[in-house]
Amino acid sequence: MSQNESIELKKWVAKLTSAHIPVLKQTARDLAALHEDENKLSARGVSIAIEADPMMTVKLLRYLQVHKRRSQTNEVIEVEQALIMLGLGTFYTKVPATPLVQEVLHGHTDALIQLLHVIHRCHRASKYARDWAIRLNNMHFEEVRIAALLHDLAEMLMWCFAPQEMLKIREIQQKDKALRSRAVQEQVLGFALSDLQQELIKEWSLPQLLLTLMDDSNAKQIQVRNVVLAVNLARHSANGWNDAALPDDYKELGELLRISPTDAMALVVPEEGAACDLTKPH
Repeated sequence: MSQNESIELKKWVAKLTSAHIPVLKQTARDLAALHEDENKLSARGVSIAIEADPMMTVKLLRYLQVHKRRSQTNEVIEVEQALIMLGLGTFYTKVPATPLVQEVLHGHTDALIQLLHVIHRCHRASKYARDWAIRLNNMHFEEVRIAALLHDLAEMLMWCFAPQEMLKIREIQQKDKALRSRAVQEQVLGFALSDLQQELIKEWSLPQLLLTLMDDSNAKQIQVRNVVLAVNLARHSANGWNDAALPDDYKELGELLRISPTDAMALVVPEEGAACDLTKPH
């Protein structure tokens, strides 16, 4: 990394650290509705509302890490467990569901649409990761799910706080799909989103396990491989079920779950999806 890249990266880490992370309007509505109805208010119910929103999830985990008690020796990644430790009263007071993404991106409709696409993709990745972890008899399937949900956190944050730059990156990549994402990001932003993400996780003192699970360079570890494959498959399938990269994803998923690529494809492709013919060379 060059000196200029390092300066730009540090500048954005500082900016995002001091910023109030926005949340989805639906998240704020759901949390408010639960708060107003004591019969429905529970750690489980609140956790379901939070887990639908990657940015609300990271707001909670970040607050818990900063304010954890000295007696707390275990790192907490699971949302419901974090709420139980914090207490619902403290959560509603100290981790408010504000500002709203729709307010932050007012006047940037194109960027808002792209952000919502990323969040939808992250939901899909988190579902894949959890399902596969359960198939692998991984007792920590919820931690794997959260890692997949937050895997593209830096991208989501930059859509919120640098919409013009992110739209420029998208435009360049749409014109030349052969360009590597990292190269385009470095060209426009001065750094890669993956580097920003790593620095944010460290700066925000998020759990070390989360950093490990979200670091693609640790892909030899089966849990990380699970996350990476889920993220890749969600990203590629977002382009349509005929995306050229999907056959390789099915092959790798088959190796992970010890099943055939065809069976792997059947696990993830909806019936209405126009799946690739795996018998053809790609």
